[in-house]
Amino acid sequence: MLRVIIAEDEDIIRKGLVYMTDWIGMDCVIVAEAANGQEGLLKIQEHKPDVVITDICMPFMDGIEMIKEASKSVKFKSILLTSYADFEYARRAIEARVSEYLLKPVDEEKLAVLMKKLGEEVASSRQMEFAMGKADTEAGVMNLEYYMKLDVSENKYVSKALEEIRSRYADKLSLESISEELGVSTSYLSRKFKEVTGQTFLDFLNKYRVSQAIVLLNTGQYRIFEVSDATGFTDYKHFCSVFKKYTLKSPSKFMKGIG
Repeated sequence: MLRVIIAEDEDIIRKGLVYMTDWIGMDCVIVAEAANGQEGLLKIQEHKPDVVITDICMPFMDGIEMIKEASKSVKFKSILLTSYADFEYARRAIEARVSEYLLKPVDEEKLAVLMKKLGEEVASSRQMEFAMGKADTEAGVMNLEYYMKLDVSENKYVSKALEEIRSRYADKLSLESISEELGVSTSYLSRKFKEVTGQTFLDFLNKYRVSQAIVLLNTGQYRIFEVSDATGFTDYKHFCSVFKKYTLKSPSKFMKGIG
């Protein structure tokens, strides 16, 4: 069930959305409401919702600024309520990474379609985060650029190893082969890799491969053995074993959960 916060300074509109919308039917629950941007920011930080629905023009802090500020500490999807067709608002909304838009007055059928879409995105994201583990998710394992910014000036070899994972995870890849290409010892690269990422090379590679496997499985277009081959696991049984290690589910059970 999606946790939703609504920020809207017009009481009639806000109360109408909160109390007159079939949120249960959309598999959602309203965890808080706010009458201005500052209040909305505090509510988001307190309740950590999955989705924030906000007006643009509000007292103290507008909706776009609220989203930008809240996004620094909380991960959520956002829907912007607007009656404006102003380019400046659209530009600022893009910068704030607003997920969707809804014109006032809100059409409940369109809202339901949006909430279903965002619900699927949140569910997919949670599956990936679960696969990677909480600590890894917070550190940004799904985004290799995060690691490539760490100590790169001090160790370009780790940066190169991360680049190899990103571009060649589907191929036969080993720390030995990379260290040989770079002209450094395997023990040195292994030690430095763990210093930067907090993980062994093999653990990091397998987690990244599993994360890519989840993306493919979520499409529903591929068979498990095809996903195994596409993500660098040439042995089907090994793929199933590694997948279950990080997700606590076999690939087949994961697929059933998607359906």
